[in-house]
Amino acid sequence: MIGFLHTRPARWLPQLGHWLGSWWRMLLLGAVALVLAFSPATYTRAHRHATSTQIYFGTWQVLPWFTVLAALVSLVIIRIVLVTATSYGLSKFALEMVVRVLVLELIPLAAALFVALRAGLKFNVASIAPLATMQAPELRSRLRRSLVAEVSANAFSVLTLAMVSSIIVLVLAYLNVYGLSPWGLGDYTRTVGRVFDPAVTLGFALKTVLFGFAVAVIPAAALVEIHRYGSARPRGHSALSSMQPGAVRLLFVLFVIEAGSLAVKYI
Repeated sequence: MIGFLHTRPARWLPQLGHWLGSWWRMLLLGAVALVLAFSPATYTRAHRHATSTQIYFGTWQVLPWFTVLAALVSLVIIRIVLVTATSYGLSKFALEMVVRVLVLELIPLAAALFVALRAGLKFNVASIAPLATMQAPELRSRLRRSLVAEVSANAFSVLTLAMVSSIIVLVLAYLNVYGLSPWGLGDYTRTVGRVFDPAVTLGFALKTVLFGFAVAVIPAAALVEIHRYGSARPRGHSALSSMQPGAVRLLFVLFVIEAGSLAVKYI
């Protein structure tokens, strides 16, 4: 849609058609990925090996240092919230605020952005060139072999990083508020339980799943569009410039999911 500002009015309608078609192809790819993910025929020995390899490189290799980085940043935020709340006489609300801000909102979003930047937005000549020369049957076979593995690995990575980091943040929040004393467990569990009521817990899980699905599908759809529909692009759109639309679209979808989650919980 940004291209409208740099295009003659006569070409607005073709660009709008291309933009709507691009979103439709993204939704279609997501539907295909879901169907393939739940199809028993997909899970061959080669697919299981490809999926486990993607999960290892996308999750296990980065889990320790991402958790450490998230813990350090969260520790700073926890201390700021606690000191600020205490200075205003609101210390009894500090723990609940930490859980709501960090665990419910920032950690899942940070995990989604991290996976997107590390694994999702790999649009370069090396990855485009081999696929651009494939015929349609070969391309479909290649996508069937790799699509579900990459989508599953990226979604699993977002879920794992978010869940592990959330647990670490909950432990750090307890230690900052109550120290090493076990006598604060009762108050702590009651406070966390008030935050994670059934509706909030369901919304948190759904939002994290949607984040993982968006990070997994949108970059893959943009990459597929580069070499399958490149010839149908409006004039002035090159294949290599598709990194920006894929990135902008992913950020937009993440923002919509987060805004929708906030609206449901607090409005």
